Amino acid sequence: MMTRGASRMTRVVMGPRYFSTIIMPNDAGTGLLHGIPASSSDKTVVTWARHFPVMGSRSASTMALNDKQQEKDGDKKVENGAAANASGGDEKSVVSYWGVSPSKVTKPDGSEWKWNCFRPWETYEADMSIDLTKHHEPVTFLDKFAYWTVKALRYPTDIFFQRRYGCRAMMLETVAAVPGMVGGMLLHCKSLRRFEQSGGWIKALLEEAENERMHLMTFMEVAKPNWYERALVFAVQGVFFNAYFATYLLSPKLAHRIVGYLEEEAIHSYTEFLKELDKGNIENVPAPAIAIDYWRLPKDSTLRDVVLVVRADEAHHRDVNHFASDIYYQGQQLKDSPAPLGYH
Repeated sequence: MMTRGASRMTRVVMGPRYFSTIIMPNDAGTGLLHGIPASSSDKTVVTWARHFPVMGSRSASTMALNDKQQEKDGDKKVENGAAANASGGDEKSVVSYWGVSPSKVTKPDGSEWKWNCFRPWETYEADMSIDLTKHHEPVTFLDKFAYWTVKALRYPTDIFFQRRYGCRAMMLETVAAVPGMVGGMLLHCKSLRRFEQSGGWIKALLEEAENERMHLMTFMEVAKPNWYERALVFAVQGVFFNAYFATYLLSPKLAHRIVGYLEEEAIHSYTEFLKELDKGNIENVPAPAIAIDYWRLPKDSTLRDVVLVVRADEAHHRDVNHFASDIYYQGQQLKDSPAPLGYH
């Protein structure tokens, strides 16, 4: 009775995992419960008292292992932080559990590459031989609508910036970098929905957006925007992004034609920029370092050299977007014609 009662009590309190029985010899001495002698018939006795130190040992060993693991992790973090400080000096370094470390990139001459926004294999020499005078004559209703829409947008820009072509270029690039991203994004989603390839146009349009953004990064070194100009960027970008997004959904050929005419206006604006530089109305300062590396310009390049290569880029974007619109006008899809990748 005593043994069965103790067994049940032990199972309730400690559970079956920590309860076990052993076979005791017949000549076992004094029983374990209340000093009652064990009879020869009682071969099974409860050894719950022997399991308490085992439970304690398991818990203590687990805690000890956890403590040791935490100490090792702490030592690793300290070592990694010390190594980062020793190698980077005052530079901020990120210590991550995931082991993702930035790649070390160098120039062809072995010197360190200092730009994170683009890599050496993304640089190029602009094609200066492109025809800057080409113009698409509007014939259809959509062409005329696109043409006069762009012309209407030019007048408030002329009034606001007047002859401040540095700020004008900066504002222009905040808008010019939007269409490529919107078009690439929508083509990407279309490719996923229809389980079809894009003919390389997703990458081509994203390349255009990235190239326009690099124009902005360059002119940020030349012209510093005022607070109201930054506010204007927020407003214009928000309106233009949504308007172009809706236009591209409704008519991609109209959207690309609008961008083609926008690029024609950009060529005109940069030509006027060059005239002001040649007249001396705008100081021809040394070219920003980011422009020298991105377009592989000579070390002694000036702002005028930068405007020349940017204008050439805009002429290439003009051709690509008018070409994309022509594809739609001919009843085809962009995926049916290979994209002009790397067309600079």
